[in-house]
Amino acid sequence: MTLDELITEFDRGLRSMAGVSRMSRPVPSPSAEAGTEMTLAEQNHAAGLMRVNHVGEVCAQALYQAQKLAARSPALKAAFDRAAREEEDHLAWTTHRLKQLDSRPSLLNPFWYAGSLAIGLAAGCLGDKVSLGFMAETERQVEHHLDGHLSALPEADVESRAIVEQMRADETAHAKAAMDAGGVDLPRPVRALMRVASKVMTRTAYYV
Repeated sequence: MTLDELITEFDRGLRSMAGVSRMSRPVPSPSAEAGTEMTLAEQNHAAGLMRVNHVGEVCAQALYQAQKLAARSPALKAAFDRAAREEEDHLAWTTHRLKQLDSRPSLLNPFWYAGSLAIGLAAGCLGDKVSLGFMAETERQVEHHLDGHLSALPEADVESRAIVEQMRADETAHAKAAMDAGGVDLPRPVRALMRVASKVMTRTAYYV
């Protein structure tokens, strides 16, 4: 990797943690008009859920950056870069929505980013097929997590719902692309450990 590429990745990481990521697609628009105005409790709940989603996108940036660095194939490096750019849209969308909800990102974003970077490097060092399998399993778990958010969001919060629905569609596509590219299914204990780590992160990020 060249010095220019390292500078670019470092800049992307800083922007991810600082919440100033650029979007290549506009914020998804709701298909229905908002109903009644949200109560303060509903607004706080929606903000907590979107903060969790924002953390997930910070982690995604770190994972894909690390996996791209460790990938052996130029084509795979390009695939991780494309996925990271779509996830950067998600990061910008959730940042935008948090501001609308008069809330903030997680205070632990540097911690989440560093941990995900280390996990991504470890997955990448195990080979391209394992790295792709890790990507697919991560996206499947995120898809399941977003399904829960679609059920938990206040009915009146159609703006957050539109964002989460588009994020879910993108994650589904990423998982399929990873398996189509040669990803392997991870062992059950690894998948279980990933779910436990995800639960710790989501429960913490909702509040902090």
